[in-house]
Amino acid sequence: MKFLIIAQDLRVSGTSEGVVSRSFLAKLRSVYPEAIIDVLYLKTHTGEDELDLLPVDSITSHVINLKAPFFVKWLNRISTRLFNVSSYDNYIHKLFSKYIAKIDYKKYNHVFVRSSGVNHETILALKNLPILKKAIINFHDPYPFFWYPGSNRKLNRVEISRLKKIQSIVQFSKSCISPSKLLSNDLELLYESTNKFHVLPHQYDSSVFNLKGQNEKHKKNKKVTMSYHGSVQFGRELDVFLDTYNELVNENPKIKADTEVRVRLKTNEFVRFRDKYSNHENSIILEKADFSTSSYEQMYESDIILILENGPEISNILVGKAPFVAA
Repeated sequence: MKFLIIAQDLRVSGTSEGVVSRSFLAKLRSVYPEAIIDVLYLKTHTGEDELDLLPVDSITSHVINLKAPFFVKWLNRISTRLFNVSSYDNYIHKLFSKYIAKIDYKKYNHVFVRSSGVNHETILALKNLPILKKAIINFHDPYPFFWYPGSNRKLNRVEISRLKKIQSIVQFSKSCISPSKLLSNDLELLYESTNKFHVLPHQYDSSVFNLKGQNEKHKKNKKVTMSYHGSVQFGRELDVFLDTYNELVNENPKIKADTEVRVRLKTNEFVRFRDKYSNHENSIILEKADFSTSSYEQMYESDIILILENGPEISNILVGKAPFVAA
């Protein structure tokens, strides 16, 4: 059995997709211990990502520069206004597709293509490539971004053009998967898909992470420590939780004496959160940590791990933190 995995994010820290994609490779190896597993890694960042921990036969890595030249930016302003098509999108997708097109996909029994971020470049790069008919496409979020839970993007003709492009890719793919039943049902409807969207929940496997980091870890100081590690974008209203918690602290001496909330934030709003809650001794705002430190604190220094789901009313995604917490 031979597998090809096309991935965009295999980072060990900073993104949930990196965690679940690495874990997907680990689970695949555990199910098919004798299989050949090759990875085409099309990343948009620099760094080694501790790829030596991944149980695969080969990894071919390429760094994609998402900064377009001036003429593409200039052309994009015209194409989006006159033709409702993003020249920038097309330019970036071609950067990805030139590597995918070189693959001898016929020698593989199965080809998995994993999306990343909100722009799904690896999936959109499959347009008009022969590998598409063999591709099992993994959607971790809806696309285009207008349909993302908590998105404030307006529906315009460019978004409709993006929708039509992803619809055509889904139509000619071998199969599609997503991490939740709700998302699979929604994407089937949104993309008018005759292909059934299967459900493959996010996974977490500790074997593909180095959990022996030496960074300073924050120890719990109360009987009950609640912790939140993550971002606050796309409808994750951390302020609402912290404000409510601090009201309870002020009203109930027992809650104040026995509980605390520790937050590690990956956001450019860190300073705002730190300053806002600096006078609330039960709310501890810390900067983001590496995965090893974050994992240790959540496993051994937390009694309750918080997950902020995307809102405002319903979310059809499965947050990447869920399998880690379950493990």
